[in-house]
Amino acid sequence: MTSLICTLQHHQDDVNRCAFSAKLLATCSGDKTLRIYDARDLSELPFSPLTGHGYSVHCCCFSACGQFLASCSTDATTVIWSMVSGEIEAVLEHPGRSPVRICAFSPDSLHLVSGASDGTLALWDFPSRHLRRTGAVNDTTMVACSFSPCSQMFMTGSTYGDLRLWDLRMNQLHAEKNAHDLGVSCCTFAPSILSGGQVVQFRVASCGQDSLLKIWAINKLSSGAYKMKLLHTLTGQSAPVLSCAYSSDGQLLVSGSVDKTVTIYDAENAVLLYRLKQHERYVTACAFSPTSPLIATGSMDKTVNIWRLEDGCGGNEESAQTSIKGRASGGRSKLLVSDWSEDDVSEWLLEEGLEGLVDRFKANNIDGTELLSLTKETLASELHVESVGLRSKLLRKVEELKSDSVCLGIPDEFLCPITRELMKEPVIAADGYSYEKEAIESWINTKNRSSPMTNLPLLTTLLTPNHTLKMAIGRWKTSH
Repeated sequence: MTSLICTLQHHQDDVNRCAFSAKLLATCSGDKTLRIYDARDLSELPFSPLTGHGYSVHCCCFSACGQFLASCSTDATTVIWSMVSGEIEAVLEHPGRSPVRICAFSPDSLHLVSGASDGTLALWDFPSRHLRRTGAVNDTTMVACSFSPCSQMFMTGSTYGDLRLWDLRMNQLHAEKNAHDLGVSCCTFAPSILSGGQVVQFRVASCGQDSLLKIWAINKLSSGAYKMKLLHTLTGQSAPVLSCAYSSDGQLLVSGSVDKTVTIYDAENAVLLYRLKQHERYVTACAFSPTSPLIATGSMDKTVNIWRLEDGCGGNEESAQTSIKGRASGGRSKLLVSDWSEDDVSEWLLEEGLEGLVDRFKANNIDGTELLSLTKETLASELHVESVGLRSKLLRKVEELKSDSVCLGIPDEFLCPITRELMKEPVIAADGYSYEKEAIESWINTKNRSSPMTNLPLLTTLLTPNHTLKMAIGRWKTSH
């Protein structure tokens, strides 16, 4: 289930793009401004709106760390903003002074690409803010751009209808002509890299004026050549599709259309999951949050809608919380207990007839993790539980919680392949497998970047949060 949780109504003209960082949401508009919001509570930051462009702002994007925001405009510039102060860090003038329609950071934040109305591309060295190379496709307008997750190449789309793959030397690696009849609107790389045998595969989604959303596979062969193959054509919208974006785990795909709808797909199986109808005019922008189950959609109705994916399925946040707090103690496991809040611990004490300890535990901020670590010594010396019988009863109940976890039967796909423990922050590595974030980071730092599952070298150390798996684990925990 997907629910609308907020509508932002600060722009005075069409909203052209939305972008999330880990902590912020940025939007840009035909009103020449950018608006910056705290992604947690959607409050506008004190230095917002950002004003500095002379004409409509077509695109905005965050650097990987979220410290910088790039925006481009009809005024032929790409502006770099500090997200600490809201001040302009640099103004990059596009070669030829043509209106800049698109900009994109590489995932490693070493490069920034901008594309213009005259078909030119500018590749910038971001740390130095210097122009590195230029390229061009004649007789077209660049309207789409996305970097690969390895940061070594990027895809562009134009009003001519072609998709072109470029390397950092501005060599064209592949050209897919007539990818979208009447023109491309947007393109975006999936965050994961698939590898097997002698082939490395990337996924790209594109949409266009032909009312279609397409998913492509780009295969890099051992010879170094690239081949592009159409995997799926999605027809869930009845008018030109203007924007598309992958979730940070690559498992969901969202798109916005002239038909005023937002569609959300299972990207792997090309299945339509939700169709959202809330905007009054064309949906021009969409973006997933990398850190929470939120989607932002922007429209020519001048609004930005914020949607929440409710745990990836039916139900709502309130009922999920009720379900967690209403669990019987026999259905709790050690791993679930470690997630308990102080209130959960208090309710468990009441259920077990240990109400005399509630106030004392609250005063000492005992949550699930603290509960599992209690000993006779800490109960006596730190919590001042003088009764030997009460201490023994509590510790017996804690041991029962630990014993319950052994019999619970956690699905294997929820366990980290490295630690064999239930994952709390699952991430996808370059080998396509999901791991506990802390475990795979430690592995990469000590194992020479090899895959724990295949023993092959990891093409990149980039880790992508697997929100779909995290939500599935959350659903399982709630039901147990």
